[in-house]
Amino acid sequence: MKDSIFTKIIKGEIPAYKIYEDELTIAILTIQPVHPGHTLVVSKKQVEQFIDLPDDDYRAMWETVRKVGPRIRKVNDKEFLGVVVKGRDVPHAHIHLIPFNRDEGLKADGDPPTESDESLKVMHQRLKLTG
Repeated sequence: MKDSIFTKIIKGEIPAYKIYEDELTIAILTIQPVHPGHTLVVSKKQVEQFIDLPDDDYRAMWETVRKVGPRIRKVNDKEFLGVVVKGRDVPHAHIHLIPFNRDEGLKADGDPPTESDESLKVMHQRLKLTG
């Protein structure tokens, strides 16, 4: 299997706005957010579907969701944090975390606008977890 865009990000070949990283996962801002703060939690092990991950990698993804999720919701002043696993857009296990309010509803598909680099930089600084 050739390297996915996420594997290239993990290897440092492509830049990304990482807000969290540990031994098994990274959390990055998507460049096509449904709402500001839309983050992807990505396994460092490249498999196409999250259900095919080894147990430790699978658990690590959900632990990362739990670590970064509350901050995404708080920083964006949203009522909810949606969790979406689509599995078709990039053949590499990842989870979408999408902050939203009740009146907005959770939207995971469609044609979201591409975020400007400047707005991604600002959101990156607001969300980035250290240590």
